[in-house]
Amino acid sequence: MALSEQELVRRNSLNELKKLGIDPYPAEGYEVNVTAREIKEKFPKDNSLFQEVSIAGRIMGRRIMGAASFVELKDPTSRIQLYFKRDDICPDEDKTMYNVVFKRLLDIGDFIGVKGYVFITQMGEISIHVTSYRLLSKALRPLPVVKEKDDKTFDAFTDPEMRFRQRYVDLIVNDSVKEIFIKRTKIINAMRSFLNNYGYLEVETPILQAIPGGASARPFVTHHNSLDIPMYLRIANELYLKRLIVGGFEGVYEFAKDFRNEGMDRTHNPEFTQMEIYVAYKDYNWMMDFTEAMLEKIATDVHGKTEVVFGDNTISFKAPFKRVPILQAILDYTGHDLNGKSQEEIFKIAESLGVEVDESMGKGKLIDEIFGEKCEHNYIQPTFITDYPVEMSPLCKRHRENPELTERFELMVNGKELANAYTELNDPIDQLARFEEQVRLAEKGDDEAMWIDMDFVRSLEYGMPPTSGMGIGIDRLVMFMTNNASIQEVLLFPQMKPEPKKAMPKVEDFVALGIPTEWVKHIMDAGFTSARELKEQKASKIHQVLNGYRKKNKLSIPALLIEEVEAWLK
Repeated sequence: MALSEQELVRRNSLNELKKLGIDPYPAEGYEVNVTAREIKEKFPKDNSLFQEVSIAGRIMGRRIMGAASFVELKDPTSRIQLYFKRDDICPDEDKTMYNVVFKRLLDIGDFIGVKGYVFITQMGEISIHVTSYRLLSKALRPLPVVKEKDDKTFDAFTDPEMRFRQRYVDLIVNDSVKEIFIKRTKIINAMRSFLNNYGYLEVETPILQAIPGGASARPFVTHHNSLDIPMYLRIANELYLKRLIVGGFEGVYEFAKDFRNEGMDRTHNPEFTQMEIYVAYKDYNWMMDFTEAMLEKIATDVHGKTEVVFGDNTISFKAPFKRVPILQAILDYTGHDLNGKSQEEIFKIAESLGVEVDESMGKGKLIDEIFGEKCEHNYIQPTFITDYPVEMSPLCKRHRENPELTERFELMVNGKELANAYTELNDPIDQLARFEEQVRLAEKGDDEAMWIDMDFVRSLEYGMPPTSGMGIGIDRLVMFMTNNASIQEVLLFPQMKPEPKKAMPKVEDFVALGIPTEWVKHIMDAGFTSARELKEQKASKIHQVLNGYRKKNKLSIPALLIEEVEAWLK
């Protein structure tokens, strides 16, 4: 692995620390008695506090000024300034801990623990006067250094590819990112509190499943070696939760990791978090009221109000939400009434609207595509889209007033689906017929059609009470509640394509240019990772860099002449 010049310097510092008898990665803990946030909140009110503090964190900035210096320390709560004075750190004749260790061998990114007392500088900044310190962890890679001047930021760590791939660096240097994930936890806690207050039971169901059921989606496939059978990462936890309603629980819910082997974009990730809940003796009308109340509570708990800013829109989670049947929505935005239309008629209407369709699509899929393309994006404020055609909802109970429809809703927010809910189908004969229709769709080429789960059908034959169920996408909810348009921003570690591997430099390529073998390793260590890259540089720059590297690292080989370097590049 080719190391940059800064990485080499830090490794040299590491070795010097060890020579001084300082363990750069001590095993014992460091006792902390205060946080940066506590000091900044409480000290201005009572400056007699915090006269014996012990605090630990990461060095984020340094200003070395001879016998006195300032450090910016970042702990898990905030940042605070440290004041180092040489004669306080080293009261005896030996000044090594300040002159050598602090000034030369510590770097931005290192973790230190300090003891001292709090005071306010002449510039009015709350600071800690350090009386002793200890190195807790040496950072071998430099952090991206964000500079600010005239209210402008330079060299910020903003490239999404780098931020999502190296989230640990993103969290270190971009303080606002951490707040997103603190809010994510608050959202989940608010939801869990709401559900628990109703007396519903949080449960866990299998992630590895013999049959991927509960949704229309393509699964991830794996193999169970002991059982010698294929298995699937769950696409939903619905069928297992409904089995528990059969078993006698009144209400059950689960925060589930689900997996769907489908595309990735700004609102979809193959691994996502969903909360699903099922409650006996309820229907989808009750579930709409329940969902409204839950989202209103979450918004209030997280923001202190029901209005949330998302992009250019202000979204109100104040109940009640608007309710619109899906066929009415299609009529409103396309002018086409699909009530009573055959599959062939709907196919032609979809084509006339410019919706991309194919012969494998059944009536339900066609309606879903038309709604998604022509209607969905219009619903900015929370809106329940209700009463889906039966072909679209193989697990949903038929509408009590129109058997061609089902008692289902999807909650649309800012033009995207946030929640999906049913009055659950509990007729085992009807359920089996719906599964069989899904098999026929699969035979026509629909690779998202549901499989038949005969054990689930068997459970319904023992009797499931009237039940309503709802699933809500946690990742998408967090997007709305934190004003983030990309799902990757609200996932700590989103899926990424494999990181491209850098071609390793070859010694023989450098030797072929006429470079002496004893210089090749040092050339690569100095940052020239290929012979091609070297040839693209000016001879004067190479000459300056390599002789500077030789001097800094005290190499025993002779200094290079400019004529030697010019000969390499011919």
